[in-house]
Amino acid sequence: MDLSKQETNQKKAPKTMAKKETEVFQFVVYNTMTQQKEVFKPKTPGKVCMYVCGVTAYDFSHLGHARAAVAFDVLYRYLQHLGYEVTYVRNFTDVDDKIIRRANETGEDPLSLSDRYCKEYNVDMADLQCLSPTHEPRVSDHIEQIKDMITQIINKDFGYAVDGDVFFAVDKFPNYGKLSGQKMENNRAGERVTVDSRKRNPFDFALWKAAKPGEPYWYSPWGHGRPGWHIECSAMSAHYLSFKFDIHGGGLDLIFPHHENEIAQSCAACQESDVSYWMHNGHVTNNNEKMSKSLGNFFTIRQITERYHPLALRYFLINAHYRSPLNYSVLQLEGASEAVFYIYQTLKDCQDALLQLQAESPENGKSARATPDAQECISKLRSEFQAKMSDDLSTSLILTGAFLEALKLVNNLLMVLKKKQQKQQRLLVIQSLMEVEKEVKKVLDVLGLQPPYSYTEVLLQLKEKALTRAGLVEDDVVRLINERAEVRRNKDFLKSDQMRADLQANGIALMDVGTETIWRPCVPVQQESEVVASEGQKVLAETAAQAKNASSLDSS
Repeated sequence: MDLSKQETNQKKAPKTMAKKETEVFQFVVYNTMTQQKEVFKPKTPGKVCMYVCGVTAYDFSHLGHARAAVAFDVLYRYLQHLGYEVTYVRNFTDVDDKIIRRANETGEDPLSLSDRYCKEYNVDMADLQCLSPTHEPRVSDHIEQIKDMITQIINKDFGYAVDGDVFFAVDKFPNYGKLSGQKMENNRAGERVTVDSRKRNPFDFALWKAAKPGEPYWYSPWGHGRPGWHIECSAMSAHYLSFKFDIHGGGLDLIFPHHENEIAQSCAACQESDVSYWMHNGHVTNNNEKMSKSLGNFFTIRQITERYHPLALRYFLINAHYRSPLNYSVLQLEGASEAVFYIYQTLKDCQDALLQLQAESPENGKSARATPDAQECISKLRSEFQAKMSDDLSTSLILTGAFLEALKLVNNLLMVLKKKQQKQQRLLVIQSLMEVEKEVKKVLDVLGLQPPYSYTEVLLQLKEKALTRAGLVEDDVVRLINERAEVRRNKDFLKSDQMRADLQANGIALMDVGTETIWRPCVPVQQESEVVASEGQKVLAETAAQAKNASSLDSS
């Protein structure tokens, strides 16, 4: 898709709070700090300040990065939907050991390499329809703020300098471990660098690193060097949001030591430092093992979107609760692709019908009310959406139930329109279509599933991806459709059925509509039974996973 022409993805927050009908449900979020769900109350009424740890930019981003971005994008969108003015900060780590190692391997300048991958990340985010954060700070642009915070930490006796390096003295901070519950001896000291014998405590961590040959460096009171990993987020969150803000988010793996160290640094620099809610998304796994670059078991976002539409990938990511583990599955991606095709085909059919009716008679739908069935459907969809989203963003429970019932009703109403009716009854049906369609689009918009281009375009893109997976082109399918038509004319229905089955095995479903045959993507038939089986156990599995996730944060 042409990202250069994509509509701007930065939305303005509504100026007023949600209507009374949405205030029935209190928004609750799971707070890692307290390990329980809490009613969300921002520090400043009507405004929310949110910081989310971003990527270390040294390679193309993988599915785990996509999950974190989409999870907090849904939160961002929902807060705006509730009427909050949201300041959303998501950083880029562009100064890091991993970046330097990769730059040395490729012969590039480290900052140039990281800049390239920051831009590639934003391309992926636009593809996945993640709204642009309010600010996207980079470490290299905030060295002064980082040095200032380190100075504050040293002046308050929480840090010490040794030969150009500066370390945080963990022993000086008695509340260390309060987020994760981890004991100091469990700290993964030296996760990114080897343990330094000059430390007063082996679990002290670097705030500033003395310059080494061939590495980027900046001047500081302690000599030429660069920031440690953890200090960047403390300094940048304080710079953009102050030391007191509402939400700090990131992946589950960041709870310890990264977020634990952030708390220590920020509280050392400013005793009044306070984050109200710590939120963390679950891991993406591959064969039940955490997907990560270090383990070499990851798929990049680009690798997946070469074969599946980005909106299908987004659907896949939000079709599980954000705190639950999410296992990479081709079967689920196939199911997600089929699901979004059904959604957009239904909406396209509805849109086409309404446009045609409006052209035939501009008075269609005016001064009419929706049918009782449509009103009930809308009320149920609205209520279910509010209830599930307000319950710690339970997106996986929204895309079924009332949402699917609404799509089914749209299709039923379209069938009714094809029949002869009295004028008043026809007006009721038209108004019903308009109102149900509007409500469905509201849900899709908050979930980030409303396409920024026409339904015709996105359906064509979904079909192109299906052809890619099947190893076919459009001409191949047209040729087979024509051959099958000839076979049917010869009344060789056994062969006709086999031709249909062969295509369905490759994810291409044929549908005979009158004298015409059309095709759409589908779950490859040999995988379909497995998809159905996995869907049947999904709700129970997710409930168990959420409970396990909540109870195991101490050992994560």
